[in-house]
Amino acid sequence: MTFTYTIFSNTLVFTIFLIKFVALPIAYSKPTIFLEDFHVTWSDSHIKQLDGGKAIQLLLDQNSGCGFASKNKYLFGRVSMKIKLIPGDSAGTVTAFYMNSDTDQIRDELDFEFLGNRTGQPYSVQTNVYTHGKGDREQRINLWFDPAVDFHTYSILWNHYHVVFYVDEVPIRVYKNNEDKGIPFPKIQPMGVYSTLWEADDWATRGGLEKIDWTKSPFYAYYKDFDIEGCSVPGPGWCAANPSNWWEGAAYQHLDPVAGRQYRWVRLNHMVYDYCTDKQRNPITPPECKAGI
Repeated sequence: MTFTYTIFSNTLVFTIFLIKFVALPIAYSKPTIFLEDFHVTWSDSHIKQLDGGKAIQLLLDQNSGCGFASKNKYLFGRVSMKIKLIPGDSAGTVTAFYMNSDTDQIRDELDFEFLGNRTGQPYSVQTNVYTHGKGDREQRINLWFDPAVDFHTYSILWNHYHVVFYVDEVPIRVYKNNEDKGIPFPKIQPMGVYSTLWEADDWATRGGLEKIDWTKSPFYAYYKDFDIEGCSVPGPGWCAANPSNWWEGAAYQHLDPVAGRQYRWVRLNHMVYDYCTDKQRNPITPPECKAGI
C-alpha cells in the first residue's frame, strides 16, 4: 500500500511517502450514533442532534455552555471524534475533548483543549496529562490549518506503553509509561470520554488578555464520527491486559519511523508552550521530562 501524506503550514510543505508495509490489524470501527454511546451532561437545550444523531451541534451563549459524556468508562483503547471548531472571533472560548476517571484528588485525565482565538490568529490546542491526581503537564501547539473551516479528526490512543494524542493521525503529544523510573502512569482507573464547550476568558486566549466578545455569540462547534474502541468497565477483568487487543499490539507500542518524523515536525514548527521548559513554573525539570515524554 502506498500513499502520500501532505501537511501545509504557510509556505512550508511537509510530505511523507509511506511505502509498502505489512498489513496491520483493523484499527477503526464504524462510528456510532451519538446517543448509542453518549448522553448530555449539562444544558441539553444547548446540544442539538443533526443528521439523525450522526452529528451534533454544541452552543455557547451568555446563558450557558454545554457538555456530554460517554455512558461507559474504559480501561485502555482508542477514542476519536471529528470536530469543527468555532469560526471567526472565538477568543475566550474552550472546546474540550478529554478522558477522565471522574474521581476526586487522584483522578487520571487526558485532555484536548481547543483555545479560541481572535480572528486571523492561529487556533491553539492544549494537551494535558493527569496521573494519580497530578496534572500541570500542559503542552500547546498552533494547528497548521484552520480547524473551523472543516472537520478534523482528534484521537487519543491509550495503552500500557504510552498515551498518544493525534490530529488527523499526526501525533502531537506522547506521554510514555516510565513507571520503571518511578514516574506515575495512568493504568489502573477506567476513564470516561467527555466533551464541553464553555467560557474560559480568564485564561484561554493569551493568558486571559483576550475576552469573549459576546456580540459574536452564540458560538457553535460541531462533532461527528464518534468512535470508541476499548475495554468497557465493568467487563471481563482480563480485557485491559489482553495482548490480542489491537491497541496493545506491537505496531502501537511506539511511534514508527514515519510517525516519529511527523511528531518531530509538529514539535519543531508548531509547539508554542511546553511545561518541561518553563523554568518559572518548573525550576527543577519534572522527572518525566528528563525520562523522555
